[in-house]
Amino acid sequence: MKQIKERIQSPTPKFFKTIRTIGLVLGAIGGALLTAPIALPTTVVTIGGYLATAGVVASAVATATKE
Repeated sequence: MKQIKERIQSPTPKFFKTIRTIGLVLGAIGGALLTAPIALPTTVVTIGGYLATAGVVASAVATATKE
């Protein structure tokens, strides 16, 4: 557990900062599709779920990398 905490607190390389930002954007788009106030087709809602999941995973993996 200590190693994970140290990895998250260590500096993140520039490439993975970019990946983290892209992941956050994908997660935000997916979240917006999932919580849209209008009724969307099932396909769009499913894609929104995949985008949110992929964004969260990409951001978490990019945050845990270190130099």
